[in-house]
Amino acid sequence: MTPFDYFRPANLVEASEAWAEAGASARLLAGGTDLTVALRHGHLSTRLVIDLKAVADIKPDIAFESGILRVSSSTTMMQLGRFLAERGLLPALREATDVVGSIQIRNRATLAGNICNASPAADTVPVLAALGASVELYGRGGTRVQPVAEFIEGNRKIDLGAGEIVVAVLIPIPEAPLGTAFDRITRRRGVDLATTNMCCTVSASGEVIVAFGAVSPRPLVLRDESGVLGDPTSAPADRLAAIRWLARQAAPISDVRASAEYRTAMLEVMTERALATAQSRLAEATTHA
Repeated sequence: MTPFDYFRPANLVEASEAWAEAGASARLLAGGTDLTVALRHGHLSTRLVIDLKAVADIKPDIAFESGILRVSSSTTMMQLGRFLAERGLLPALREATDVVGSIQIRNRATLAGNICNASPAADTVPVLAALGASVELYGRGGTRVQPVAEFIEGNRKIDLGAGEIVVAVLIPIPEAPLGTAFDRITRRRGVDLATTNMCCTVSASGEVIVAFGAVSPRPLVLRDESGVLGDPTSAPADRLAAIRWLARQAAPISDVRASAEYRTAMLEVMTERALATAQSRLAEATTHA
């Protein structure tokens, strides 16, 4: 590990100023589950690590604000998963948080960190993109909000300005019943990265949205413009054609986890499976509404 300086700011102003001054020669530390591994194995070097864990402005917190679930950037995956499970909210997001690494990792890793790491295989990102979630950023120019699907610009690339820090993830809570489902395929059980992952949402009006992960440099969000997938009376052949069209909008690569052809084929299987689960959950939510 290459030596580096360490700074533990007490508030956002201190953190933002240090981050803006150091620029690309510094790294932010929140949960640290990706950063510390990269530093230890020499995959990444830095002059300065800015530890955000003592920043009072972003202490772990989950709160409802005008129809939005606001998850502070220091909130861990475990804290978020428990919150969602206890309240029966957003089952797809709970499913995604439950498979991020191991239990030990989920007790350290943060939702904001999973976004900022910008791995194409990040499990929570397709769900957040499908739900229309955004990140709230603080910097020298004040605060701004940007959709997750736009904030992630590519593989390990995010839209952060000088001194900007993600302070919260903002997730809209649907006013009307919404069915959601998350699915993933990995090479084995355990803590392996997803070969492919996805989220499917179905609204009461029949709108179907899918978001694919690990098949493009950034989350791929698509809508079923045909209306076939949201119509329970549609013909099986038409549904299959619509699913195949969605899957073929992806541009996966071949790597050590799978070939591009395998990923494309699995998107069809996963979409059909996640769609059925989302529709079942929508029917249940509508019944209890």
